[in-house]
Amino acid sequence: MPREANEAVPGKAVLDHVAIAALELSDGWDLFGGILGGSWVYGGNSPGFWWGQLGFTAGPKIELLTPTGGADAAFLERFLATRGAGPHHLNFMVPDINDTLARVRAVGIEPVQVSLASPTWKEAFLHPKDVDGIVIQVAEQSGTPSRPAAPAELPRPGPPTAFALVEHQVADLGRALSLYTEALDGRVVSRSDAGRASVAEVAWGNHARLRLMPSEQGNGAGLGSLTFARDGAGFDAAERSEAAHLAQRLAVSVQLGT
Repeated sequence: MPREANEAVPGKAVLDHVAIAALELSDGWDLFGGILGGSWVYGGNSPGFWWGQLGFTAGPKIELLTPTGGADAAFLERFLATRGAGPHHLNFMVPDINDTLARVRAVGIEPVQVSLASPTWKEAFLHPKDVDGIVIQVAEQSGTPSRPAAPAELPRPGPPTAFALVEHQVADLGRALSLYTEALDGRVVSRSDAGRASVAEVAWGNHARLRLMPSEQGNGAGLGSLTFARDGAGFDAAERSEAAHLAQRLAVSVQLGT
């Protein structure tokens, strides 16, 4: 979904947000807003679904999605019926989508649902079978989107928190690195090579950080843990307990650190 234009990283793609789908969004508001300190950025209605984004002191945003009915809701209703609530896609905002798609094809992945007609929002998707179990959306935006008011049910944000790390389980580390560095402008900031246990971390200009690690099943298994970090005393026992409960209801894995 759109992003605020003034958050763009000039000339580079950036991991902008992690989208999570659910039939009811109250758990997401309470977890990512009330406990983890996410503050309202913006959101609104799109054909077939409603979306809203929360921002943190660093790292990507969290986007919550829910279907609103009609033919255009089929993709999200099908996802929820098949998998239930959980991570739906990674979004990368790019300065030139045609250039990005050319680089995606150069690493051996064919984009799907390519939509380039709009002068303000161009997008394409990478199918989860090609990118280790998670949909990837690449999008180019022109202009400044509208900023509707925050949902009434969104609680006051908890203490400021950084969205520090996203884990992505992959079948082939080299292939994943080619996508995220050669096509999507990430830079490798750490790497440990030990055969099947090889792990690499890739970062972008907004402090988004993606850890690529082998899946336990030996094939792409999608997203792993989402790590949030808070300065100072960190998270108390009550916050950790409630965060674990809400994360389970949303079918996401959340790690809390300092």
